[in-house]
Amino acid sequence: MPAVSVEDLLILPRTHKVDQAVAQARKVRSLTTAPKGFEGEGFPVRRAFQGVEMSELDPFVHMDQMGEVEYAPGEPKGTPWHPHRGFETVTYLIDGIFVHHSYTGGGGVIQDGATQWMTAGAGILHIEAPPEELVVSGGLFHGVQLWVNLPSAKKWATPAYQNLEPNDVALLSTPDGGALIRVIAGELDGHKGPGSTTTPINFLHLSIEPGAQASINWPRNFNALAYVLSGQGYVGAERAAISTGRLAVLNDGDYLYLENGVTHAQERLEVLLLGGVPIGEPVAWAGPFVMNTRREIEQAFEDFQKGKMGVIPASYR
Repeated sequence: MPAVSVEDLLILPRTHKVDQAVAQARKVRSLTTAPKGFEGEGFPVRRAFQGVEMSELDPFVHMDQMGEVEYAPGEPKGTPWHPHRGFETVTYLIDGIFVHHSYTGGGGVIQDGATQWMTAGAGILHIEAPPEELVVSGGLFHGVQLWVNLPSAKKWATPAYQNLEPNDVALLSTPDGGALIRVIAGELDGHKGPGSTTTPINFLHLSIEPGAQASINWPRNFNALAYVLSGQGYVGAERAAISTGRLAVLNDGDYLYLENGVTHAQERLEVLLLGGVPIGEPVAWAGPFVMNTRREIEQAFEDFQKGKMGVIPASYR
């Protein structure tokens, strides 16, 4: 891990140096540990946001770390056909390959550092599965799926896709070259990621070298979440300890501080940084639907059962 990397970080554009004499580092509001579970047909996940109040996550709803798992031949698994309405799914595949299909024929292949951004909007029926060749051979599988809420005015939008290839991602380094930063969506110090977001958000993946630290400028009107994909280190103004599978929710401030706590081995600290402008609307969430009211959730289930979100193509029956 990860698929998108750079051998010499010093050749990359640098982030702006934070003036720590005047800028305020965000403190940690809460630390939680993601429990392990299974999704779809049985692939392992960590439930990254479990135990965190929805108001602290807004505009995000849910996130699974998928894997990291090395499948034996015949073991790779996906999901059955299922619907979504009212939000966006962001599938970031760090290592491995997943194939996505919808009843409309949209979707495509996600692999090795690529991201697929699906706006479910008014509703879509889709499936995510490993390709047949991976099922036969087995192999590494590791990624993340993030759910981003949509404001009420956009929940009935026409479903749409963005396929973000690995070489589309904006790559940066910290001023001392101690960390690689991938800007998948949003903007950092004038460098924009390729993802087009309905709700203003940042979605960054950092790889921090052993013993290195990273101070990341962060919009004051964005909330801030730091999730550890692997490694161990420290986060926030008070240097709270973090490790694989832990989520830090941070308070207000000007920048985020992260540090790789390992100095004796070549273990990078791999962290996702997420933040956005809270939508501030009521959230009604049941299964694959995220709406504003209980009645809208009931309508979503009714519409799905009536085939209004699509039907499984004949080739899959």
